[in-house]
Amino acid sequence: MREIKPQAGAQEKFLKCSADIAFYGGAAGGGKSYALLLDPLYDIHNPNFGAVIFRRTTKQVTSQGGLWDTATDLYVDLGASGNQQSLVYKFPSGAKVTFAHMEHEKNRLDWQGSQIPYIGFDELTHFTWKQFTYLVSRNRSVSGAKSRIRGTLNPDPDHWVRSFIDWWIGKDGFAIKERSGAIRWFVIDGDKIIWRDSREELLDINKEYLPKSFTFISSSVFDNQILLDSDPSYLANLQALPRVERAQLLDGNWNVRPSAGMYFKRSDVEIVDAVPRIIKQVRAWDQAGSIVKTDKDDPDWTAGVLMGKGADGYFYIMDVEKFRSEGSQVDKRIQNIASLDEKKTFIRLAQDPGAAGKTQAKSQVRMLAGYNVRIRTVTGDKETRAKPLSSQWEAGNVKLLRGDWNEEFLKEMENFPEGKHDDQVDAASDAFSEIVTAKEVQQSTSQQPTSRSGGWMSS
Repeated sequence: MREIKPQAGAQEKFLKCSADIAFYGGAAGGGKSYALLLDPLYDIHNPNFGAVIFRRTTKQVTSQGGLWDTATDLYVDLGASGNQQSLVYKFPSGAKVTFAHMEHEKNRLDWQGSQIPYIGFDELTHFTWKQFTYLVSRNRSVSGAKSRIRGTLNPDPDHWVRSFIDWWIGKDGFAIKERSGAIRWFVIDGDKIIWRDSREELLDINKEYLPKSFTFISSSVFDNQILLDSDPSYLANLQALPRVERAQLLDGNWNVRPSAGMYFKRSDVEIVDAVPRIIKQVRAWDQAGSIVKTDKDDPDWTAGVLMGKGADGYFYIMDVEKFRSEGSQVDKRIQNIASLDEKKTFIRLAQDPGAAGKTQAKSQVRMLAGYNVRIRTVTGDKETRAKPLSSQWEAGNVKLLRGDWNEEFLKEMENFPEGKHDDQVDAASDAFSEIVTAKEVQQSTSQQPTSRSGGWMSS
C-alpha cells in the first residue's frame, strides 16, 4: 500500500493544527483540497465519526478531477467504499465522509439538528457568512473525536473572509509569514467579532462567552512540490493569467482588485501600419439603442469591433465603429458596415436574454441574409468575458491597425472596468471569443486591409 502523508511545510502544518477552526490557502495550487480530504483520516477508525465536506454546488463535487475523484484516489486504498449517488465514503470501521452542497443560503437549514464532528469547506469564499456561522453551530461531537472546522480558500478582497483573517494579512495584501499558523481566539457577540490572543482574555470580558480558537495557514503553489514535479506547466498557466487573477492566485494578494489598467494597458499593444494575411476575421457588435437628447445625457454606444487572426499568429484589431442611434437606424448602420467589410467576415451579434432579445436577433439575421452571422446569448459578467482577451493583450499578442479610432478605443480599454463606458471592451471581448472558434477563411489576393475613418474597406 502506498504511503499517505502530507507534504512537508504548509500542508503538514495544516494537518497538525490544533485550532477549532483553521483556514488554509490564499493562492492556487497549494494542495488545499487534498489536505481537506486528508484531515478526516485521523478518525476513520472511530465507528461514530462523521465528516461533511461542502462545495457550493454538487457539480463542483462531482466534476472531472474534483473532490469526489480525488477522494476516490485517496480513500479506496484505505478500504473505503463509495456511493456516488449519495456522495458518501464509508470506511471499514463505519466512519463516514460525506460530500454535500449549499447552493442556496437556505440550504444551511438542511443541517438543522445535525451533529458533525468534522466540517470542511472547499473554496470557502464561495459561501456566505450566514452559511458558515450556521454550520459552526452544527460542529459538535459525541464520538470522542475532536470537533473541528477546516476551510480552503483563494483571495477575494471583498468577501467576509478577508476581514476575518485580517490579523494574518499585511497592509500590502500578502500573508504575514511569521503569523501563518499562529492561533488566536474569538467570539461572535451580536454583529461584532471580538478577538484576543487567549481564551482567558475573552472570558475576562464576559465569563458567559464560549470562545473558539482559530488560525490561518498560508500556502501557494510553491508549497506543492508534487504538483510542480508532475505538472510543470501548471506554474506557467498561473503566470499566464491576467494581472488581477495572477496577483491573487499566484502571488496570493488579498487586496488586489480590478482597476484601470489592470486588464488592458495601452503600452502592451503595438500600433501597426499594415496587417499580414488574415486567416480568421470577425466583427462583433455590442448594441445600444440610445441617443443624446440633452447636454447632460451620456448613454451607451453601439460599438462594432473588427478583429482578425493573422497568419503570423497575432490578433489584429483592424477597425472600430462607434455610434449612437435608435431602433431601425442601428440596424441600417450594421447592415451598411457589413457591406463594407469583406464577405469572409463573421458577424457576431450579442443577444440579450428575454423575448425582446430573441425577436431582435431573428430580425437582424434576416436583415443580414447572405452574411455569416453568429448570434450569441450574453452570459457572464463583463470582467469574466474580458479575461481571455486580456491575457493575450498583456502577452503582447494583440496589435492595432493604425486609424483615427485608436485613441478613443485605447482610452476605454485602459479605463476598464472603472470607466463609465465599456461598449468597445464588450465588443472586443466578443470578437476575440468568436475568433478562437471561427473557421479559417481564405484571404483574397485582390483585397488588402487598410484602415479608414469609421470602418473597414477593400482597396
